[in-house]
Amino acid sequence: GKMKPVIVVHGGAGRIFKEREEGSRAGVVRAVLQGYGILKQGGSALDAVEEAVRSMEDDPHFNAGCGSVLNEKGEVEMDAIIMDGKNLDSGAVSAVKCVANPIKLARLVMEKTKHMLLTDRGAHLFAQAMGVPQIPGEKLITERSRERWKKNLEPDSNPEEFQKDLGTVGAVAVDSEGNVACATSTGGLSNKLIGRVGDTACIGSGGYADNHSGATSTTGHGESIMKVVLARLILYHMEQGMSPEMAADTALDYMKARVGGLGGVIVVNSSGEWAARFSTKQMSWAAVEDGQLHYGIYAGERRTKSVDEALTSASGGF
Repeated sequence: GKMKPVIVVHGGAGRIFKEREEGSRAGVVRAVLQGYGILKQGGSALDAVEEAVRSMEDDPHFNAGCGSVLNEKGEVEMDAIIMDGKNLDSGAVSAVKCVANPIKLARLVMEKTKHMLLTDRGAHLFAQAMGVPQIPGEKLITERSRERWKKNLEPDSNPEEFQKDLGTVGAVAVDSEGNVACATSTGGLSNKLIGRVGDTACIGSGGYADNHSGATSTTGHGESIMKVVLARLILYHMEQGMSPEMAADTALDYMKARVGGLGGVIVVNSSGEWAARFSTKQMSWAAVEDGQLHYGIYAGERRTKSVDEALTSASGGF
């Protein structure tokens, strides 16, 4: 039988500064509507999550693609992952520079190589071989990222304070065939060591998708997420019979109790139930099911409007 497709996206968990709220909200809504457009025409969950994440990589409001934070040397190094729940195929890239859309590169790793993860120089050579356009690194750097990098270099600065405003982006979906997929992309931590790779590129931490249970994409403190293998932990709880919401909360509670880590997750199970949950102050998220758009940023906030209404009010009014 035909499934009703569902897609959920997040634009990162943490603290979203007041002046950026509007842009974050509009950005996740735009991304989820683009992904849903693919699903509605019978497209695959894989294509839908890639498209949604690409949309957010291109949006300077988020810490992924253009708008990524800078490492200690003032460069952008990005991580991304994509996974197909049908056969557990996955592709990931880490510490990549000078490409606009790491998620597209991750998809190519999945489909054009026998490997799952390419890093740094190897990922760069692979991108060249695949004809992926190289762009100057400066093209990915926003004024805001540079300002923050400079602030963090000051002797009395506290980068930890700024880390709360983390903008990893992600998407999960189930398509009309009942296949699930996830995708996650990030610029990582501001002023991180060169070569630091967080949870995003790691299967089971930054994302996981399995038709037998569901799909999830995570955001938050990468090192904490890796310690508990957060994405896979959530699916484990679902395999034990928990709802997506319960599984997400249980895993986030465990991460907080065990390693003091905060984060957020989006989840969809194989029958189309979904959740967007977070232990941070905020997380921008949006979801579409049954022609209804849901979205929010604050705990307990869930705004709803019809997809048709959202499409006609195009960019404004979120």
